[in-house]
Amino acid sequence: MQRVFSGIQPTGIPHLGNYLGAIRNWVTLQADHDCVFCLVDLHSITMPWNPQALREQTLGSTACLLAAGIEPTRLYNQSAVSAHARLGWIFNCVSRLGWLNRMTQFKDKAGKNRENHSAGLYVYPNLMAADILAFHATRVPVGEDQRQHIELTNDIAQKFNHDMGVEFFPQVEAFIPPAAARVMSLRDGSKKMSKSDPSEQSRIVLTDTADDIALKIRRAKTDSEPLPSEMDGLNERPEARNLVSIYASMADETPAAVLSRFSGQGFGPFKNALAELLVERLAPVASETQRLLQDEAHLLSVLRAGAERANSISEPIVQEAERLVGFLR
Repeated sequence: MQRVFSGIQPTGIPHLGNYLGAIRNWVTLQADHDCVFCLVDLHSITMPWNPQALREQTLGSTACLLAAGIEPTRLYNQSAVSAHARLGWIFNCVSRLGWLNRMTQFKDKAGKNRENHSAGLYVYPNLMAADILAFHATRVPVGEDQRQHIELTNDIAQKFNHDMGVEFFPQVEAFIPPAAARVMSLRDGSKKMSKSDPSEQSRIVLTDTADDIALKIRRAKTDSEPLPSEMDGLNERPEARNLVSIYASMADETPAAVLSRFSGQGFGPFKNALAELLVERLAPVASETQRLLQDEAHLLSVLRAGAERANSISEPIVQEAERLVGFLR
């Protein structure tokens, strides 16, 4: 059974893009993989943050993930397991500046003001590599935009093994589910759905009520043309393509099958059908999330138990890495 590691930032309630792109796949992977799922709160402070908000959002994300079907023993928060930070520092010293300079996500996040951003944002790909390799994970479910981080992880593993003269860290495979949806903003089909978008109408979050979901879908940006019968008809129509993709992912169908059912119709009937489908699938998650949020002690106990399991796996691996580099204990 291969070990899978994946993490999600607790910087707000997970949205539909997180659910379709990651969380739903995590739930499926639990059946035949040894899974480790992490709320990466160390990564959350690479950008400006509010300490109280981070605490609340970590608990909120925990509730959402449990409500979506993540097994409690597999979930923990990153800062509770010291192996991440310890191996991350070793990897800061193994990784090369040239490798980090090629990482596109830092350039995207820092923009023109890169000199004003934290050093943590620059080196966070090294910490991401440590997150994975601290567990000797061999598969990491990621979106296509994260493939570069897996390549860096393998570069670091290879250099560590070469420098220490061992075959210690394994090669890691980027696991990109073929049906993974890339969910875009409901207000702008050219941008990914994001927790940081200032418009609440741009995203559906996993605590939205049925009325919230229906309203956001009804207000979602579209165009005046009817839905086409073929996929080529969605070219140059990013908002239409996004809604069709969301429907297909939620219904476990192909976009072509969705178009065959709704071709020639306007967006009014299609949006109604999409809202009904989303409510059917997401309302139970929202309801269970709200129930779990009423019991903070339970959520904390889940995270503590998950951290104990994560420590039991990662501690022997990181202690051996520390011994290999020459650290005395």
